[in-house]
Amino acid sequence: MSRTQTELDVEGVKVPISNLDKVMYPKTGFSKGDVIHYYIQVAPYLLPHLQDRAVSLKRYPDGVDGFFFYEKQCPSHAPKWITTTRVPKEDGVIDYCVLADLPSLVWVANLANLEVHTFLHRARARKRPSALAFDLDPGAPADVLSCCQVALDLKALFDTLGLESFPKTSGSKGLQVYVPLNTPVTYARTKAFAKAIAEALEKARPELVVSKMLKKLRQGKVLVDWSQNDDHKTTVNVYSLRAKERPTVSTPLTWAEVKSAVKRKKPPVFEAKEVIRRLKKHGDLFAPVLTLKQKLPAVKNVQ
Repeated sequence: MSRTQTELDVEGVKVPISNLDKVMYPKTGFSKGDVIHYYIQVAPYLLPHLQDRAVSLKRYPDGVDGFFFYEKQCPSHAPKWITTTRVPKEDGVIDYCVLADLPSLVWVANLANLEVHTFLHRARARKRPSALAFDLDPGAPADVLSCCQVALDLKALFDTLGLESFPKTSGSKGLQVYVPLNTPVTYARTKAFAKAIAEALEKARPELVVSKMLKKLRQGKVLVDWSQNDDHKTTVNVYSLRAKERPTVSTPLTWAEVKSAVKRKKPPVFEAKEVIRRLKKHGDLFAPVLTLKQKLPAVKNVQ
């Protein structure tokens, strides 16, 4: 294995890169060079979703079969051109990285940061989430197709409330549904609203849906995880790779694709190369999440 280190000129910035042939995904041979190349290709679509957002790093120095660690504090060896944002905590502060541009994205990819996790708020508005997020997590024997059915039920509920919603794969075993807001709102309101939505869905589909986190309740059902709507929690970002056997990606879907997946019993799973092809064909299906303005209804309207 090569241990060489060099520099890559990225938009006029010299970004240090090393060990490009190091295999990150042994089952497929997907290397660190492939990881960097993927993030360069997806950057025009990914970077808008990272603008002004603190990023929690998830690094896999020896690939997906090795150990990993989360890194909230931006590394002390970060180049001076890496943007950071300071977030207070009970016993001090954390200076998170902000991946504001392509050089920053390439730099963290070279650190074997396979996954990109972000908050639901922007750095300058720490108490104001820009969207609602629901993480649909299946308990075996329920699977991603079960999540697709629950997602369709969620969409129907949002439709009655006059809210547009947008699905994406988690890149792992589940599905996620986002409701863009981009209007003044607090986490206290979004979390209460998300909990009411999950409980309403559980009441309507008790055979399929659970809203409580207890694992003993989740067998054969889909957890509608509303707890992600919190200012200290991060969620895997759209277009992020996942550290699974294969280089799967958290991928936006159309609602027609979700419906088709249930009908055809074909799980929606996409790897890096497929995502690039989808982007060339469809563009960023998640773009409205950044701009669509919607007001959160009162919890009493959820039934």
